[in-house]
Amino acid sequence: MKPVISQDRHTLRALMRRRLSAKIFNRLQEIGRLADAGGVSAYLVGGLVRDLLLGYTNLDVDIAVEGDGMAFARRLADRYGAGVKVFDRFATALVVFPDGFKLDVATARCESYAHPTALPTVEPSSIKDDLYRRDFTINALALRLNATPFGELVDFYGGRHDLSAKIIRVLHARSFVDDPTRVFRAIRFEQRFGFRIETHTLTLLKKAAASDLVRRLSGPRLRNEVMRLLSEQAPARAVRRMAECDLLRFLHTGLALTAHLTGLLSDLGKSLAWWTKRFPRRPLDRALVYFIGLMDELSASATHAVVKQLALPGDQANKISLAKKHVAPALRSLARQRSPQPSETYRTLADLPDEGLVLLVAKARSTDIARLVSAYVTTQQHVRPSLNGADLKALGLKPGPIYKKILDRLLEARLDGEVKTRADERELVKKLAKV
Repeated sequence: MKPVISQDRHTLRALMRRRLSAKIFNRLQEIGRLADAGGVSAYLVGGLVRDLLLGYTNLDVDIAVEGDGMAFARRLADRYGAGVKVFDRFATALVVFPDGFKLDVATARCESYAHPTALPTVEPSSIKDDLYRRDFTINALALRLNATPFGELVDFYGGRHDLSAKIIRVLHARSFVDDPTRVFRAIRFEQRFGFRIETHTLTLLKKAAASDLVRRLSGPRLRNEVMRLLSEQAPARAVRRMAECDLLRFLHTGLALTAHLTGLLSDLGKSLAWWTKRFPRRPLDRALVYFIGLMDELSASATHAVVKQLALPGDQANKISLAKKHVAPALRSLARQRSPQPSETYRTLADLPDEGLVLLVAKARSTDIARLVSAYVTTQQHVRPSLNGADLKALGLKPGPIYKKILDRLLEARLDGEVKTRADERELVKKLAKV
């Protein structure tokens, strides 16, 4: 198969200059000149090419080299005083320039799989083979970087046509068998770009899902794909598509897209928008918010099993556990109190991570509760007594469990306005010490 070589090289070059930063554009030209000097062919590949043609921003620079890519990466690093880290098994290298700019260099290669879900065995090959190992045609495009034909689009597999037709299409029938994570990536790209999965590709995807190949993925690989899906702008649609393709069962057999869960995922989008507007300097883990929401109808033990299966990092696992334990009782507590004291709100919300607070607001569907959460985040969470353990000791109190009780009471008094000064706190301590 001959590649489709774009005849509008100058147009694409102008597109690169217009849509890429000057730093990236100039660096790509430098890479092309270095490739010419070394007698190799270098190509810009991956998502950056696709997004360049679609008009999306993408800062991930991936270079494929026909020849010894690792030697080229080292020459590039030497030329510009950059650091280089080589991953020989996969014939890839990470080059980090002194100004912090990073790019990946890989030897153009072909891949073979010892068995489905296995990591690939790679060996050097041509750019044609390198593009053929990609997941979808829209990701199997390359831009030549060598100086003379700089900016030519190399398209062996109809990727540019599929971009125009808004189609997600695999390159070959064994694509999902070789790498079942592609079933999640197909959905992710479909939802991100508003494309559709091509009919034959969708048939192959559903066949792979029905075959249980996904169960053979390691927990971390499955986790990464699920979290990437939930990181998209409209994850509720992606979850619905996962349900249509019978993929939710790979997280837990009891997980289903019920009417309640559909509504909750929609409400989470509104709650996240509220949080972002209200607390722009307090970012949170959006994917984790949706993941916690996805687990809403599962029991605590079932949720723990999912967390363990996916090998979620400790911080995320802890936030999930806290949300699972405290959101429901917090919601009940706030719902039955018309005007709770600040200290009551504080006690109710203190054990929830920010992601849990967003879930609580989504489930509450109440402006009153949203206001209580807002007051907690902006004010109550930052209130502290003026006195500490050393001050209690100086007042003659013997160290012991009483310290915690007194400090908790001081915090409560501060929150509710019972005390306003350090002197007020000392008087309260004296009264408490006599009880």
